[in-house]
Amino acid sequence: MQKTTKSSSFLTQAFILAFAGLFVRVIGFLYRVPMTNMLGDKGNGIYGAGFNIYNFFLILSSAGLPAAISRMTSTRLALFRYKSAHKVFRTSLIYAMIGGFISSLMLFFGARFLSWVLNIPEAYYAIISLAPTVFIVAVMSVFRGYFQGMNNTLPTALSQVLEQIINAIFSIYLVFIFIGESLELAAAGGTAATGLGALGALLLIMFIYLTKRKTIKENIKNDETPYAIESSKTIAKELVRTAFPIIAGTAIYSLTSLIDTSMVTSRLLASGAFTESEATALFGQLTGKFVTLTNLPVAIASSMAVAIIPSISASIAIKDKKAANDKMNLAIRLAMIISIPAAFGMGIFASEILKFLFPEAPEGALLLQTGFISVIFFSLSQICTGVLQGLGQLKVPVFSAFLGCLIKIPLNFILISIPSINIVGAIIGTTVCYALAASINAYFAYKYTGSKLDFKAVFLKPIFASIVMSVVCFIAYRLLYMVYPSNSIALMLSIAIGGVVYIFTMFKIKGLTKQDVKFLPIIGRRIN
Repeated sequence: MQKTTKSSSFLTQAFILAFAGLFVRVIGFLYRVPMTNMLGDKGNGIYGAGFNIYNFFLILSSAGLPAAISRMTSTRLALFRYKSAHKVFRTSLIYAMIGGFISSLMLFFGARFLSWVLNIPEAYYAIISLAPTVFIVAVMSVFRGYFQGMNNTLPTALSQVLEQIINAIFSIYLVFIFIGESLELAAAGGTAATGLGALGALLLIMFIYLTKRKTIKENIKNDETPYAIESSKTIAKELVRTAFPIIAGTAIYSLTSLIDTSMVTSRLLASGAFTESEATALFGQLTGKFVTLTNLPVAIASSMAVAIIPSISASIAIKDKKAANDKMNLAIRLAMIISIPAAFGMGIFASEILKFLFPEAPEGALLLQTGFISVIFFSLSQICTGVLQGLGQLKVPVFSAFLGCLIKIPLNFILISIPSINIVGAIIGTTVCYALAASINAYFAYKYTGSKLDFKAVFLKPIFASIVMSVVCFIAYRLLYMVYPSNSIALMLSIAIGGVVYIFTMFKIKGLTKQDVKFLPIIGRRIN
């Protein structure tokens, strides 16, 4: 019973983030559809280039903070050290404000040089418009990490939802306003909306903090646990020591996007088969379609990874190794149960999905058909990274990401310049990168927990059920399209049928059990 309660608590927090992540991705789809139709593939290339360099600076300034702060906070709260936990928050806030401010200045004043390095000079205005957002998100990341460390992912989830809603509204509006001026300004309008969304989210999570402040102060006042409170300098050192490997690992993954940004256009031009405009358009297909679509199922694994860090850290702090193992095994298995069928679905319906979402610019199906399997590897890498960070093994994800990136560079360089392969070369490089990183992360996650990988339950059963689902989906789509030739209707009905078939098959082969469903919030409570 204790195991179920602990796992349910962790999964409740994970599913709050997962639901928010899915909602955010759905809103992202909804606003990217009109944006893509207005900007086209070239405009998306400019937009994507600005975002990739922004993400890199954001990672350098604050990406490791939520995970590091949640881990440091949860470890202290597990020992009822409320004063120390809140001092982590205050020290981290100062650190984030300084780092975010410096990064914002670097992005603003270095925009011209960075757009030139990326081989997309039109991205200059997009980069400038994103500069203030780095500071805003850095501050917000501290609040999110603090709440997550308290095993409360709701503030993070609510702020993410509000952030995306504001972003969606203003992205469409600003692109519409500036599209008549120029493609560069229209793309910059889309990126500027990101800052407005982040500002709204920051104000919301600060308001939530103020509503919780009375309880936080009471806990601090009642903290009579005998321990020495660390100095701000000691906490800052621990924060840097904890955050740096996380930042380094995430930065290397972000570097793969920058590698694509820089190498795709230059290597396509080196092939002699594409003009500069065509090269930027192909890059737009990569960032605006492939990355956007594949990020949807990965959001589930990312959410579980965020939730599992403080959960495992707390279990380790109280020396409950069995609970840590149970949480890891459950999280990895459920992440694969979700991401594997999603990847297969994207592979078989690549063309139909793009026609449905981007009717004015449906090109790029080959990218999804080639790289759908990368979703599985990236999801596995993400969830295992969360496990390793929760265990305090922070160097492994850095090492795995570095090796993956090291292989991606020569693959990109060689494959993209081959005219018959072109942009698909970047997809192949990304897939190999994630496959290697996922393998290393999974190996060490199981090694450090002393657990044994149930290969059949984690991979073989979801893959078998996904194959059955894919066959049924393929036949269903063809039959439905013959009866009523509408891609949208045939696609949605086929996906619904496929989802039912997948779940039914998983239950029949015992890949999904009644006990698994009990762990799920809301749904599990209805099952006796």
